[in-house]
Amino acid sequence: MPIRPTKDQLAAAQDKVIPDVIAPGLDVLFCGINPGLYSGALGLHFARPGNRFWPALHAGGFTPRLLDPSEQHELLDLRLGITNVVARTTARADELTDDELREGGKTLVEKVLHAQPRWLAVLGITAYRTAFGEKKAKVGPQDRVIGGTGVWVLPNPSGLNAHWTPAGLASEFAALRARVVT
Repeated sequence: MPIRPTKDQLAAAQDKVIPDVIAPGLDVLFCGINPGLYSGALGLHFARPGNRFWPALHAGGFTPRLLDPSEQHELLDLRLGITNVVARTTARADELTDDELREGGKTLVEKVLHAQPRWLAVLGITAYRTAFGEKKAKVGPQDRVIGGTGVWVLPNPSGLNAHWTPAGLASEFAALRARVVT
């Protein structure tokens, strides 16, 4: 596991961009809202201890073992990838404006059309609703298709999203996994 960033490193991470983990033809492209400062300081997606993305990914059946954020590029071998609706790092997702989320949704569509994953899994219902203008969207598969890519919304795995338990997250990830393997 990488060393924990210092307060100065966290402060310096504001507005950084973490490169996507993406390749053509993925089964699932997971899409966070935007990276936090901890992730920005380390240059790794979902890096903050307590973020439940990596455990949910494993518990949902996507990875053969629990991966550490430093192993994020191993996802490509599993036909999985990571991007974000908004690329810039912030201390909290609520620092993003609706305009940033809508613009990020347009950029995300371009990425999906280029990489053509089978599924886009957006991690966060509120961000999805804003980015795509779908105010009534619910967690799960969406009617929206981008090119040939299906769209699925998963709960935000941040530890701040406490009403989703680890078991609930695992169940939602597993539902997507079941669709991927059929």
